[in-house]
Amino acid sequence: MSWIKAFTAVLMSISCPCFLGDALAAGAKDSPGKEGLANPFFAMDTATKDAKHQSAESQAAMVKELGYAGIGCDIAAMPDMLKAVEGSGLKLFAVYVGVSIDPSKPKYDGRLKDMIKLLKGRNTFVWLFITGGKPSSTDGDPRAVEIVREIADMAAESGLGVALYPHTGFWLERVEDAVRLTKKVNRRNVGVTFNLCHWLKVDSEKNMKPLMKLAMPSLFLVTINGADSGDTRKMGWDRLIQTLDRGDFDIYNFLETLTSLGYSGPIGLQHYGIKGDAHDNLQRSMNAWRNLSAKIAAEDK
Repeated sequence: MSWIKAFTAVLMSISCPCFLGDALAAGAKDSPGKEGLANPFFAMDTATKDAKHQSAESQAAMVKELGYAGIGCDIAAMPDMLKAVEGSGLKLFAVYVGVSIDPSKPKYDGRLKDMIKLLKGRNTFVWLFITGGKPSSTDGDPRAVEIVREIADMAAESGLGVALYPHTGFWLERVEDAVRLTKKVNRRNVGVTFNLCHWLKVDSEKNMKPLMKLAMPSLFLVTINGADSGDTRKMGWDRLIQTLDRGDFDIYNFLETLTSLGYSGPIGLQHYGIKGDAHDNLQRSMNAWRNLSAKIAAEDK
């Protein structure tokens, strides 16, 4: 199922009739054009901060200058970032926020409800990471289902989707966990994120295509970066997260496989922990994206 079909399913579950049309219009507006893939390419705010770019305004201006479709950010940065990207004609693609299934801790960030209301009608994804239990343990499923359903219903009232975010070492650690939880939650505005770096840290490269196929029916977002190939589970983040033009992992094959399976949704750039000048790093990754995108699009004709 493509991103468009996934959003069609979302539309059926929410009251905002403009959601699908706006989402598709945003995708068309932000696409790189006939010479590249239609997937909107955005920068996560792990890529946009350095000593020169601390404010949301300066980050948004840099992202726009370099040709990115928008930004994904943490909930703490959301109010300022939303204002900055909209003032720049960009899109806020996703807001990263935590959930805990530990009964002794708050279920989710106290700012979440207000955030969802503020994002109403903007087709931004609520990007959920989930902690509070042993990684990948199904013991936490009942409480996770309860909490995610609560968030999904709030998000639906604002016309938003919820994309589960697998993260190494967290309870929701693997793409398989996100798929399993999505099925149990059974809300049409809840789907999966495929995070390249976190997948490499916990899995084998040979499982890439089967895992993509598993995730595809509910795949809402994808994040990419340059990385090294090999026994990735033993590698540090400095090898698993690089600019898109670096590393020997076959990112072309990753993207080509993804798009051949029907994914046409947003793709975010992960730069967590990469040192140096943010502008230079983003420029390198944008150049690589354009080359990869043009090559894949040309071969698909």
